[in-house]
Amino acid sequence: MAGHGVVAEDEESVLSGSKVRPFATPIEERRDMKDTGRHKPTSLTEILGLKDFVSLEVWRASLAELVGMAVLVFALDTIVISSYETNTKTPNLVMSFLIAITVAILLLATSPVSGGHINPVITFSAALTGLISLSRATIYILAQCGGAVLGALALEAVVSSKIEQTFSLGGCTLNIVVPGPEGPVTIGLELVQALWLEIICTFVFLFASIWIAFDHRQAKALGRVVIFSIIGAVVGLVVFISTTVTATKGYAGVGMNPARCLGPALVRGGHLWNGHWVFWVGPTIACVGFYLYVKIIPTKHFHHAEGYKYDVLNILKAPFA
Repeated sequence: MAGHGVVAEDEESVLSGSKVRPFATPIEERRDMKDTGRHKPTSLTEILGLKDFVSLEVWRASLAELVGMAVLVFALDTIVISSYETNTKTPNLVMSFLIAITVAILLLATSPVSGGHINPVITFSAALTGLISLSRATIYILAQCGGAVLGALALEAVVSSKIEQTFSLGGCTLNIVVPGPEGPVTIGLELVQALWLEIICTFVFLFASIWIAFDHRQAKALGRVVIFSIIGAVVGLVVFISTTVTATKGYAGVGMNPARCLGPALVRGGHLWNGHWVFWVGPTIACVGFYLYVKIIPTKHFHHAEGYKYDVLNILKAPFA
């Protein structure tokens, strides 16, 4: 805690008065944040941030997203497997606690480089609200998906074939096929239930934690460590609730991170593709709902009264301007 004041002072000098901006753009673009309120993007090229596709800084930042996601997938899937392999009466509680710690640590590790997303949900929400451009979001999400595949491949290389088959590399599953008295039987959660869980849990995740980072007043007051700890705690809590409330064999719990679900599905395949679209559609709907909520609340919550620079509403308005 003794060094917290120094960190806050350094961040304040970089961000021109905004003490902490988790999920914000890397340093090169942060230096221009003070001019954002005075310069509103007018052309579609500016609004979409197409220059990010040829920006070396953006591609370097995306490397942190790739590595961060690879570590996240390897760590989370290992946690899922080990929690159920150990002889504990509450494996979902242990799993949720370890997931919370892991998420917080990895967000802190990647934050100085890329803003600390390691989740397409965070990236897409940041793009919708205008905190980052859609171009940067596209690069980040591609990097996250690539990292998820690398993490799943790394896990496949170190676990036995029996564990890989039993736990499906710790991937996102809605149901599994098990032997029954009259042949194979599919057990798990129905698609509609799973979809609603993804929508509700992802929205709660965004509302209860991510908005704290998007809101410059709370970000400034709390600091990066506290914010990322809150995010980790919310993720762990939601995972615990989703696995406890359903209590359904075959259902691995809420995903809330499409890239994490994609990695094991691409590597392992099989039943991991059953209803895989739920882990993308649900969070996408939640992100849109969160964006609508953000647009309804008073504009004073934005970094600038006009809103963020790359707000998706500006993109929709551009053809009619």
